[in-house]
Amino acid sequence: MAAKPPAVEVEVDGRIVRVSNPDRVYFPESGATKLDLVEYYRSVGPGIVNALRERPCMLHRFPKGLAEAKVHQKRLPAGAPDWVETVQLFFPRWGRTADELCVTELGAVIWAVQMSTVEFHPWNSRRADTEKPDEWRIDLDPGDDCDFACAQRVAGVVHEVLDELGAVGFPKTSGGKGLHVYVRIHPDHGFKDVRRAALAFAREIERRAPDDVTTTWWRKDRDPTKLFVDYNQNARDHTIAAAYSVRGLPDARVSTPITWDEVPDVDPHDFTIFTVPQRFAEVGDLHADIDAHVFDLRPLLEWAERDEAEGAETPEESEES
Repeated sequence: MAAKPPAVEVEVDGRIVRVSNPDRVYFPESGATKLDLVEYYRSVGPGIVNALRERPCMLHRFPKGLAEAKVHQKRLPAGAPDWVETVQLFFPRWGRTADELCVTELGAVIWAVQMSTVEFHPWNSRRADTEKPDEWRIDLDPGDDCDFACAQRVAGVVHEVLDELGAVGFPKTSGGKGLHVYVRIHPDHGFKDVRRAALAFAREIERRAPDDVTTTWWRKDRDPTKLFVDYNQNARDHTIAAAYSVRGLPDARVSTPITWDEVPDVDPHDFTIFTVPQRFAEVGDLHADIDAHVFDLRPLLEWAERDEAEGAETPEESEES
């Protein structure tokens, strides 16, 4: 029997994280290993910590690499050092609580990678008040027969409407076939109001780009050639991959912040654990100053009231998105 590769110790801002099975291949297409994943997250440390800081975080773990099943983990894995912080959440559907990872430093990210985490999916609220989101997320999700060029076109409309509202949007690739735009908001509304506001915004995008956009709730009823503006990503306990999170795809793609000027020509396949470190070294964290641009949701809630007065319905969060 072949000898098991020795563990390595990685120093992260004064913390020592022991990485077992460093040579385990996580991404068969490239041969990228667990240690490659560790080094990637170290290289974008300020960016991933900024994206996760103080947020409850669900982990997408691949204990045997992408070749085997993914584990969606809310609870912090057992064996965490005492310096890894958590936040307790209540889940009404199950009547239980869970202590989720709450990143405050890069060492916690690297420890989670040691525990086979590939993707980090944070809440859009922080632990100071987990029921009051401070981030509005615009998820541009192309249908099955809708290409990335559609997402690029719709992103242009999103930028236009945000500018009219006086909101500053921070775009990123999803790491899949879509785009995300984040807007910092005052944490003075609950999830239902943030979701209502997001739906009102989505309807405005649909009005301006009816050939490209749908807000039809039921998947079976959607035109697959259109893009769904998925406002339900702002519902409680719904999460999407963080900025700088690697995705569980064979090419080790990364959900990467981009500028608005890059949107028309960007190719999400260009951003992987092999290319993003150099980009980060050159341009830094493009979401670094998001906290300096806080938007008041009241205009969108007024749009929601207008739409509802005209007969528009808001689907229940428990239904499909």
